[in-house]
Order: sequence, then C-alpha cells, then structure tokens
Amino acid sequence: METGMELQNTVKEALNALYHHPDDAVRMQADRWLQDFQHTIDAWQVADNLLHDATSNLETLIFCSQTLRSKVQRDVEELPSEAVRGLQDSLNTLLKKFHKGPPKVRTQISIAVAALAVHISAEDWGGGGIVNWLRDEMNSHPEFVPGFLELLTVLPEEVFNYKIAARPERRRQFEKELTSQMEVALSTLTACLHINELKEQVLEAFASWLRLKHRIPGSVLASHPLVLTALSSLHSEILSEASVNVISELIHYSAAGSSGGATVNMPLIQVIVPQIMSLKAHLTDSSKDEEDVKAIARLFADMGDSYVELIATGSDESMLIVHALLEVTSHPEYDIASMTFNFWHSLQVILTKRDSYISFGNEASAEAERSRRLQVFRSAYESLVSLVSFRVQYPQDYQDLSLEDLKEFKHTRYAVADVLIDAASVLGGDATLKILYIKFVEGVACCGNKHNEWRPAEAALFCIRAISTYVSVVEAEVMPQVMALLPKLPQQPQLLQTVCLTIGAYSKWFDAASSDPSILASVLSILTSGMSTSEDTAAAAALAFRHICDDCRKKLCGYLDGLYNVYRTAVNGEGSLKVSAEDSLHLVEALSMVITELPQVDAKKALEMLCLPVVTPLQEIINQGPEILQKKHPRDLTVHIDRFAYIFRYVNHPEAVADAIQRLWPIFKAIFDIRAWDMRTMESLCRACKYAVRTSKRFMGITIGAILEEIQGLYQQHQQPCFLYLSSEVIKIFGSDPSCASYLHNLIEALFKRTTCLLTSIEEFTSRPDVADDCFLLASRCIRYCPQLFIPSSVFPSLVDCSMIGITVQHREASNSILTFLSDIFDLAKSCKGEEFLSVRDSVIIPRGASITRILIASLTGALPSSRLETVTYALLALTRAYGVRSLEWAKESVSLIPLTALAEVERSRFLQALSEAASGVDVNAAMAPVEELSDVCRRNRTVQEIVQGALKPLELNRVPVL
Repeated sequence: METGMELQNTVKEALNALYHHPDDAVRMQADRWLQDFQHTIDAWQVADNLLHDATSNLETLIFCSQTLRSKVQRDVEELPSEAVRGLQDSLNTLLKKFHKGPPKVRTQISIAVAALAVHISAEDWGGGGIVNWLRDEMNSHPEFVPGFLELLTVLPEEVFNYKIAARPERRRQFEKELTSQMEVALSTLTACLHINELKEQVLEAFASWLRLKHRIPGSVLASHPLVLTALSSLHSEILSEASVNVISELIHYSAAGSSGGATVNMPLIQVIVPQIMSLKAHLTDSSKDEEDVKAIARLFADMGDSYVELIATGSDESMLIVHALLEVTSHPEYDIASMTFNFWHSLQVILTKRDSYISFGNEASAEAERSRRLQVFRSAYESLVSLVSFRVQYPQDYQDLSLEDLKEFKHTRYAVADVLIDAASVLGGDATLKILYIKFVEGVACCGNKHNEWRPAEAALFCIRAISTYVSVVEAEVMPQVMALLPKLPQQPQLLQTVCLTIGAYSKWFDAASSDPSILASVLSILTSGMSTSEDTAAAAALAFRHICDDCRKKLCGYLDGLYNVYRTAVNGEGSLKVSAEDSLHLVEALSMVITELPQVDAKKALEMLCLPVVTPLQEIINQGPEILQKKHPRDLTVHIDRFAYIFRYVNHPEAVADAIQRLWPIFKAIFDIRAWDMRTMESLCRACKYAVRTSKRFMGITIGAILEEIQGLYQQHQQPCFLYLSSEVIKIFGSDPSCASYLHNLIEALFKRTTCLLTSIEEFTSRPDVADDCFLLASRCIRYCPQLFIPSSVFPSLVDCSMIGITVQHREASNSILTFLSDIFDLAKSCKGEEFLSVRDSVIIPRGASITRILIASLTGALPSSRLETVTYALLALTRAYGVRSLEWAKESVSLIPLTALAEVERSRFLQALSEAASGVDVNAAMAPVEELSDVCRRNRTVQEIVQGALKPLELNRVPVL
C-alpha cells in the first residue's frame, strides 16, 4: 500500500509519462492508470495536497483540479461529514489561491465549489446560503473578486448539471435557494460594475443568472443597471460578447411563458428592440468584423424567434423587424443568413395554421384575419424566395470539393429547400413557381451561351423540385413550359440528375395534366437517358421512374412493353444502362405497380414476364448443383431474391402472387436446404416469403404449409432469427384461422422450445440478441393473434422464465421486445380474446411476480440504460394494474432490499405511492415523475448504482429477501 507522499509522486510520474514519454504504449498505460486513480478514495487527499503544493507544475494542477471537480460532482457521499467540512474550507482556500492563477485551474475549482453547494445545505454556508456567503467574502476580500466572480458565473449553471450526483429533492431545493437569492446576486454584480476591467466578466455572470427561472418583472429589468450596461456595450467600438449574451438571454426571458410572456414583459421588450434595431446598419458595413456581424445577426434572429407571435400580427412595428431579418437573410455569408431560417418557418406556421386564429371568434372573422396577415407578409416571402434560391447553385469548383465540403453543400441545399417550402406555404405553390420559373428561364439562356453554363438552370430546377408538393396538379400556365424546356437542356450529369428528380417530384402533375401521350413518352425518354449517363443520374432516373409508374400507373398500362424492356435491360445488366442492383429495385417496384392496374388474367401473364429475368439466373445457379450453390457469395443470390421481395410486395394481385410463389417454391426450397447456414441469404429469402404471405394471404394454399414445415425443421439446426420473423408474419395473418390451428400450434411449440433451450443465460442473450428480439416479437404476436394456441401451451411458462433471464440484456431491440412481451401478458385483459386465459396467465405469473418485479426495479435503477426507462416503466405499471395489491407487496419487498444509504425512506415511499395510485387506476403518466426520480437517485453515481444492483441482483431469478 503506497503512502500519501508515494501516491503523489506516482501521480506526478504518470502525468509526466502521459505528456512527455515518446512511447505511445507507455502514454496509454499512464492514461489508464490516471483514470483508474480518479475513481479511488485516495484521489481526494492526493489531488487536494498537490493543489496546495507550491511546487506542482501546470499539468499537475490541471489534472488535480479536474480530479477534485469530478470527485465533488459524483463522489461526495463517500466522505464522512467532517471531511466534507474540511473539503469546503480547502476549496475556499484554493479559490483564493488561484484567483489570478491559470484560468483552467480556477474554472475547475469554481465548478467544484458550485457542485459542493448543490450537495450541502444553505446552513453550511453560514445560514444565508452560498450567494450571501459569496457576497460577504467579496466585501471582506476585494482582492479576490475576479475568482469569486467566476464562481458566481458557474453557480446557476450547476443547477442543470446532471453530472452532479445529487438527489432530485436536493437539486430542486438548490434551485429554489439560488432563485430566492437572485436579488443578492444581481446587487453583488451591480456593485462590481465600477471595476472597468471586470465589466465583461460581470455581464457573463449576469447572463448566467438570467437562465434561471427567476420571475423578475420585465419592468424592473428594463431599468436595471446591468441591463443598461449591456445595452450600452452593444455600441462600443469592440462589440462585447458578454453583452450580446445578456441581451440574447433577456430576449428569451421576455418571451418565455414561465416569465409571463411578451405581454407582461412589454416594458423590457420596448427597451431591447429599439437598441437592436439601431444596429441594423452594421449588417451591411464591410468594415465591421465578421464575428461582430455574426453576433448582431444572432440578436436579430433571437428577436425574430422569440417575438414571432407578436411579429405575426403584421403591425407596422413588426414589419420593421421583418425587413431587418430580410437583411440578415440577404447576407452573403450562409452561416449568417441561415440564422433566420427558423424564424421564417415559425412565422409561416403561425400565419397558415387555423389554430392561430381561434381568438378571433367565428370562422368568417378568423378567415378574414388570416387573409389579411397572409397579404401583409406576401412581399416579404416573395423577397425571401429570391434571397435564398441562389444559394443552392453548385460552386464553380464543385468537382474539387472535399467530401466534407460536398456534405455541407448538400446540407445547405436541403435547408434552402425547407425555406422555399415555407414560402410556398404562405404564397401558394403556383405563385412561388412563377418566381422560380423566371430564374429557370434565365438559367436556360445561360446554357446556350459560349460558356455553356448549366449551374443557374440546375439551381432553379432544384428549387422548383423542392416546392413540388405545393404546386397544384392542374397548374397549366407554368408547368407545361417547364416540362417543354427539359428535353432541350444539355446532358450534363448534375443537371440531368436534377431533371430526373424533378420529373419524379411532379409525377402527380403528369397524371392529372397530361392527356397528351407524347408528354409521357418524352419523360420516359429523358429518364432512359438518365439511366445511361452516370451512376448518380441512373439512381435519380430509377427513382423518378418509380414515382411516374406509381402515380401514372393507369396511363402506363399501354406502355408496358416499353417499360418492360427498360426493366429487363437494367435487371440483366445489358446495354449501356448504369443502374446499380440496389437502384434496380425502384424499377421492379415501378413495373409491379403498373401490373397491379391490369385485369387478373393479364396480370398473371405480366407477373410471369416480370419474374422471368429474376428467376433465370437463380435457376442457372441451382442447375449447376448443390456444391456450386453452397459456394456462391451471398450477394450472387440476394440480388435476385430481393427483387422477388419487391415483386411480391407491390404486385397487388393476391391470386397471381400465390400462383407465382407456388411455381417458385422448388427454387426457394433448394436455397433454403443448401444455404440455411447463411444468414444474409436466409434474411433475403424470408423477406420474399413474408411479402408473398402478406399479399396472397389465404390464397397461399398448400404453399404456406410447405414454407412453415421447411423453416420449422431448419430452425432446429440453424437458429436464424429471420425464421422467427417470418413465422410472426404468418401468425399475424393465419393466427385466428381455425383450419390452421394444428400446424401453427406445432410451429409455436417447436420454435419456442428450441429458443428457450438456446437462451439459458444473460451471456446467451448477449451473444444472440437478434434471436431474442425476433423470438419475443413472435411471442407478442401470438398473444395478440392466437392466445388460444399460445397461452395454454407447454412453452408459455418456459418463455416467461426465459424473458426474466433476458430483461437486462443491453441490446436495445432485444430488451424492448422482451419488455413488450411481458407488458402484453400483463395487459392480456385488454385483448379481444385474452380474458378467458387470465387464470392460466395468473398461474404462471403470480409465482414469479416477486422476481419479475425485482428485475424490473433493478432495470429502472441501473441494470438497463436510462434511455429504456419508458419501456421498463410501462411494463412495471402494467404489472401493477394487473395484480393490484399483490404487486405492491412485490414492489415493497424489492425496494426494501436497497440500503437506506442509497435510497432514503421518503424516496421509497414516493415511489410506492405512485405504484399504488397506478394500481387504483390513476393516469399512469402521473406515476412517471416518481419512477424517474427513483431511477435518478439510484444512478446518481457509480458507487450507489453498484450498491443498488448488488442488493437487487437482477440476474438471480429466485432471490429470497432477507428480512
């Protein structure tokens, strides 16, 4: 065991190795050791000693201040009460010591003091709380004011810092303490304003305090010295970042519902808005620093976002703000312009949503006001279209863009598309289209100039595509002209890609507007050209082809031969088409939807033709014998099988699909038999069978029996999760059919018996999460669709036992499926056929109820991540509703296992009270807060979590409580 001095030296040596040793392995080893050291009890004393040691270098000081800060945040409970008092004194000394020391160290010490204040009561600071203590210290020791100001800044921030392992009740109490001391804090900050070099720091602290829900009236803040100082600082030569932060917080506060909203805070708003508006000229001042312009733009954007409901009234004053925001939107820097995008969206929602006008009484008055407002803002949104549309144009050097820059450019285009949608919502799609059409015509003219400049036309077309859902399908003035220009555009790849996507976006317009068959023929010609140009244009053309076939399917029945030729060429990889295997699925889907419109007799023949290019390569592989089939790469098979899945999914002719799957079954069976070991191929094949079952339903006839017999047998040897998934689809469709009862009962018994033999420990669940996920999805389907087969079966108790083993598996989907299965059991009375099986259910659940409850409470308190809280809570509340008083005894038994050091009596009582209310029928949402609180308390730090899990032992299924 190392002594304190030896440990201090070891820490110094490890830090030296971490920062200066040439060997990476040594640095990593030092880093690991230091991280482990931070979790030890010795870290308290060592870090404290080294911080007080005048010989400690900067690396040591930074590490030790970080260590002490993290220990105070999460591990204070491991100290005896007298040590906490000593820690408080030591931190206060360090705060003074480093008041002019390294900023990083001072910040960590300040956060540590603030975190300690969250943990300990106001009385421990001399009775008046930390803010009063801090004011007295600043008065007594003016030389340490800079350090104390930093503490005053971080204090309110720690209210919302959930790294601090404080109990929820104490955290709420701390927030109340700070809120009650708000005036003391602000008067202390005001007193510091006379020290000119501290003004920026004072304003940062003020901004921090404004984030608390403080309820200071707007009329008081409007004339407060701190507010007036921040406003005056906006006009200084060098813009004060802190003053911008303060004004931003004031804007948010003045509009927040918690402060009474804009009406109550109008005196404050009337002070803020003119000051910000006076900065408008700076937005276009080229001599202004870019960061300053960004800060000013941020204030305008904040003002727009926060006061949007006031602005939406369309008053003369609000239109001044709108015009200023248009100035921001017009700024050449996208980062600045885009700050306003959220405002334009929020304003659009208020202007167009009917709910915004409820206060105007009858419908006529509401509609009149809505029309008035839309008219008032019309010119602003027309300007907006012109101001943003140019930003989607490809840059001159687009071919040289890095992947990161290209990603950013695409993000810009999507963001601009959203703004154009907002404009179309206000102006109407047809009116927006007219504005964009002018730009498109200008762009088309550029295509014919000596530079053959395609980028402006592509940009305008991208914008026209963005608003497609807002343009009327019967628009007859502009759209025919747009479509007439498309064939005349150059075959430049990026332009052609956008042309294809635009055609796809306006597929409904083509269906409604084109009585002339030549228009569709022209469109299909462009798409075929797109499929031949590049992989990107081929992808866009295939997607557009799908949209056109979906929306114009009736009209395209007469074009089936031409469509089939494109499809066959793409699927067979013939000719010059560059459609990838993945994108060819769009073509499969496209033809499937057209075939759906054919009469039954014609559909059968067309479906055979559709399957032919897909089945031929599979048949050729199978004809080469089992050895070749066994060795094929999965992709060689799945590329074809996936196409069958799309055919069976989208050809909505149940009898035709049933005939097809019956003819194809020998091929499918051969693949099942030889490739059952291959997960990827089995997933693809099961997906195809799933869609065949879903489309054909009861027309499947004998084929469904053959499929089930196949997967039932194969599952015994090859536990592929997809066999379970396919079975759950069958259960959904055939579960209530009495004629299927016998073979479905055998299927359920066989699959669940094999699975419960596999999943016998949490380690097995962890190594086979997909099997667990699909097993319990299937079990839930059985409860919903065939409880008469499942609940009385011999596998039901085994599956409940199996679920108890796997509840705490860390795999999200598997854990959710298990919890949903248990919830479905507990909610059995809600299902249409479930009530008659309640006695069978109870005979299984009641003997296991105490263990299930204990495991669920362990899951709430740390055995599962907090992101699963909602699912676990629902399962626990469902159990509580189902078993009432008995379940409360189980819960009481479980929480009694947790030591009082980890969970106080008042916290237990609150949790049990919530369960009691849920059992008596109170809204379950009311129980969420106490359950979340139990979870927070038991997860507040690693030590507590380990104590709780050690007490509840979720992996022990039959734990007898020690009384």
